[in-house]
Amino acid sequence: MDIIVSMFPSAMMIAAPIIIAALGGLFAERSGVINIAIEGIMTVGAFVAATVCVLLESNPSLGAYAGWIGVLAAMIAGCVYSILLAVSAINFKADQTIAGTALNLLSTGLCVFLCQIIFDQQRTQSFSRGISQIKDVPILSDIPIIGDMLFSGIYPTIYVAIILVVFVYFLVYRTAFGLRLRSCGENPHASASAGIDVIRMRWIGVLISGLFAGMAGGMMVLTSSVQFAASSIHGVGFIAIAALIFGKWNPWGVLGAGIFFGFSSALGTRASLIPLLNMIPSEFYSCIPYVLTIVALVVFSGKSVAPKAEGQIYDAGKR
Repeated sequence: MDIIVSMFPSAMMIAAPIIIAALGGLFAERSGVINIAIEGIMTVGAFVAATVCVLLESNPSLGAYAGWIGVLAAMIAGCVYSILLAVSAINFKADQTIAGTALNLLSTGLCVFLCQIIFDQQRTQSFSRGISQIKDVPILSDIPIIGDMLFSGIYPTIYVAIILVVFVYFLVYRTAFGLRLRSCGENPHASASAGIDVIRMRWIGVLISGLFAGMAGGMMVLTSSVQFAASSIHGVGFIAIAALIFGKWNPWGVLGAGIFFGFSSALGTRASLIPLLNMIPSEFYSCIPYVLTIVALVVFSGKSVAPKAEGQIYDAGKR
């Protein structure tokens, strides 16, 4: 039991960026655009967050907030980088999967190139003021078992992720904006006939997606690393896409899927402490999140829960 409780902080740390990135993917796909570029946008966000943190942490007035300022900068960078996907997939009507793949390939080379220019090496310098753990949440950390699991030695990013799940659910399913967004992903021509600007809604969906993915990348590098490198994201963007599919394009489903993937990743670091499991090579547990990603894609990709017009190029002249 103690081992399971001790896994929670690391599992939640891993789950938070997965959940946030998947929520970003939800906005794009509910509008009808497949955002395969989440991995690349997270990479850009991670690079910007780490760079800002390195440059600001020695500042006497801003140093204490360098981590969160870095996350804010990562959000802006992710939003700006997603413009490339919006222009190519929406305005130029390029294949959305190919456009997203191209952005994934571009992001790594671009960030390494900028690291070479700024830091004279292929990674950023190390930072010491990322996002720190909360040692104990007053009162709540005293609750038996639950206090140790959720309110002691945990990163605040999981709280941000949960708040965003509630916010996204309300926005997408309880507001007129959310209804218009979802209608563009289900039947864009019917939406256009009702007076909805499909192009505009898809642009908004992609930009919000970039905002969330950039935030996720920034949070990931500032909680799980001490510097940005080309391998900092290591496939988490694709795991987020799998969490979106596994969660059936619903914020609450995304929350559950993200926590599930977070625990599958944390298991690899704790398996050596669990009887019987410690006899299996640690490399086996390291590959579990990616195996589960493939399984989720195979099992759920054929279901009809995805937006019907997802990935379809919108042409106002066609009906």
